[in-house]
Amino acid sequence: MSQSLFEKVWNAHAVRRLSNGQTQLLIGTHLIHEVTSPQAFGMMRDLGLQVKYPHRTFATVDHIVPTQQQLVEPFADPLAQEMIEALRKNCEEFGITFFDIRTGRQGIVHVVGPEQGITQPGTTIACGDSHTATHGAFGAIAFGIGTTQIRDVLATQTMALGKLKVRRINVDGQLQPGVYAKDVILHIIKLLGAKGGIGYAYEYGGSVFDQFSMEERMTVCNMSIEGGARCGYVNPDEKTFAYLKGRPYCPQGADWDAAVEQWKAVASDPGCHYDDVVNIRAEDIAPSVTWGISPDHGIFVTEHIPDPAQESDPEKRQSIVEALEYMKLPAGAPIAGTKVDVCFIGSCTNGRLSDFREAARFLKGRHVAPGVKAIAVPGSQIVDQLCKQEGIDKIFSEAGFEWREAGCSMCLAMNPDKLIGDQLCASSSNRNFKGRQGSPTGRTILMSPVMVAAAAVTGVVSDAREVFPVAA
Repeated sequence: MSQSLFEKVWNAHAVRRLSNGQTQLLIGTHLIHEVTSPQAFGMMRDLGLQVKYPHRTFATVDHIVPTQQQLVEPFADPLAQEMIEALRKNCEEFGITFFDIRTGRQGIVHVVGPEQGITQPGTTIACGDSHTATHGAFGAIAFGIGTTQIRDVLATQTMALGKLKVRRINVDGQLQPGVYAKDVILHIIKLLGAKGGIGYAYEYGGSVFDQFSMEERMTVCNMSIEGGARCGYVNPDEKTFAYLKGRPYCPQGADWDAAVEQWKAVASDPGCHYDDVVNIRAEDIAPSVTWGISPDHGIFVTEHIPDPAQESDPEKRQSIVEALEYMKLPAGAPIAGTKVDVCFIGSCTNGRLSDFREAARFLKGRHVAPGVKAIAVPGSQIVDQLCKQEGIDKIFSEAGFEWREAGCSMCLAMNPDKLIGDQLCASSSNRNFKGRQGSPTGRTILMSPVMVAAAAVTGVVSDAREVFPVAA
């Protein structure tokens, strides 16, 4: 009987069915960081437990690390210093591999996993971070989990989870020039809603995903959670295998050949059952931005901000009113031309080499507009090194961006990189919630890295195809 990748991976990792209807699921790979793991380790100690399979858990530090003078300790924030020291202690005591800031391999957990080859097809992956769905780009089933579940995985290498339905999302055709993976996922979320994926795993496919690079697939899978899905994935293919080959934690030699054969077999079978199928034409997608306080508050950059007076549904009308009051944006006005104060390129969504490489193509010879603060934060120390090898950091610096050190930075702002007051940020990150970027009144507009670059050099939300004609 033909099966989807989700079915195959779920069944291969199902230990038993629990009395409450959930499945006890084996977790092949466990990723941890400094924010959600300390309490889990504390519970382990209270219960007198050891980590069941320490070689299956990998740690990095990302959320709280400063992106300037990162190697200078103690950090200015005593809590941040306490958290990194706790992670060091826990990893040493329980025998867990830790990519600390002096290893040259530190970075955002969802960037480090793939670049180290820890993320592999056909596996189950869990991490105490909502954007664990990123790893699904490799044909893995990857879940964000809470602290008690982190404890469970550390202690038993399993967790309890209800089985999901599967929605296949096909994007077919040819994307227009200037339209990127970030625009694709913002469009999907706008169409299906921030709650549209509740109870689902999203399987992404179609000719656009076939053409996408692995880093583009990661961008889309990363934001599955913003659409309400528990996880999102792409079937593994030759691009997947080429990306992984030779990476530190991948099989080598004859073991590699055997692994590839196994990975090929995990892809969804032709004719398998999906609980829902959504078809999208690539030509219908344009550069996209958010205007409100939810990731599904999205429009094309050529469109106007919604007017609550034009909305007949009372609940939706009130949602628009609330969003516009917080964002301080005029109803019915064009989103293009909205003044920006800060521009941020980075995060686990768009902090990879290809993101900086593409933005640098258009930034070269341009300069950040007066009054705009612009920062570029690589997703890992390796991304930083590769950018410096190509001179990308210099292009950003000469354009007026601050080139920072690796970390989550202004995405969640659990570090010194924060908005001030009601500053409006053009951001390549994944969430535009109230207060998300460090200020309780700070405002966020999500967009692709190239669109952030366009906003940076013009000082306003802009259509990158007009600012950088070569992008059109």
